[in-house]
Amino acid sequence: FFCGGRIIMAKQINVFFVTLVLLIGVCTLFFIFDAEYLATHLHWSIPVIAGVLLAFTLLFLFRTSFSDPGILPRATGDEALFNDRGADNSVDLTQPTNFRNPPRTKDVVINGETVKLKYCFTCKIFRPPRASHCSMCDNCIERFDHHCPWVGNCVGKRNYRYFYLMIVTITVLCIFVLAFSIAHIVMLAQEEDKTLISAMSETPASVIEALIAFFAVWSVLGLAGFHSYLVGTNQTTNEEIKGSWAQRHGEVVRNPYTTNSCCSNFSKIICGPSYTSLLRLREDKNQEKKDMEQVKLKIEKILAENPQNTPYWEKRERNGSGAGPPLDHTDLQTQIPRTPTS
Repeated sequence: FFCGGRIIMAKQINVFFVTLVLLIGVCTLFFIFDAEYLATHLHWSIPVIAGVLLAFTLLFLFRTSFSDPGILPRATGDEALFNDRGADNSVDLTQPTNFRNPPRTKDVVINGETVKLKYCFTCKIFRPPRASHCSMCDNCIERFDHHCPWVGNCVGKRNYRYFYLMIVTITVLCIFVLAFSIAHIVMLAQEEDKTLISAMSETPASVIEALIAFFAVWSVLGLAGFHSYLVGTNQTTNEEIKGSWAQRHGEVVRNPYTTNSCCSNFSKIICGPSYTSLLRLREDKNQEKKDMEQVKLKIEKILAENPQNTPYWEKRERNGSGAGPPLDHTDLQTQIPRTPTS
């Protein structure tokens, strides 16, 4: 988390800088060695179009990389206690023998289809439909698609549209650079009546641009096509890989999230409303410290009024055993805002 939570990225961001270097480096070579010649001999708008494509690509890249992808806050103490109790308030959890693991799944019905909510033992919450725990970010992500090292972040509910627009614009940019760098070489050869090898030796930067764009375009073009299919059917990469809506044992499983219309799905995902972050990262930095002090005062007050309730670990310390405190599952817990790990 950077800038008070305004920039959120994963821990492993090295590949993200490789993406930036390749993208900006190739376009810089294009503007220095090709743009002026193409604007003079073909059309003035060529460098303008390249600049616009680069600007939109960087814009969508930064929105994808720096946005909260849809991190679900972890359970507070009371929420974890509620899940341990299994929503049964009659269970006395102050007795160690009464603890039991919460159910692993819950069933909910969405548009006539039964969907299982899975319990996350790391975040201590029942994940909403389509959410999943990312092992790279160590957070539960709402409408989890995948973790993308090239953007240095997870792709989820809040930044998927920017990720999709980024791969579409970068595909167009790669094709644009590839086409006009080759055009530059061919025009040089025809203009001076040289061979292609001679023309290539005269502008080696164009050759480098063409090679990088050629190898990149196959990857991003396939990725853009795959995600266009996912958007059109309202699926995520995670669901497609797992076969969540595939036919099983002859039983037809319907995707409850699709509108059964490609255009409607595109409109819903790409042009739909923005989603509010569930994280509270810009609140008073001292708020958590104040809450902890209030909890400490409550505990001291209760212990002062009821000396017989002194925690057993304090008694052990008095006896010199040095045993540390156990996990606190008493009613002294309070809801304290916690910041998920990035």
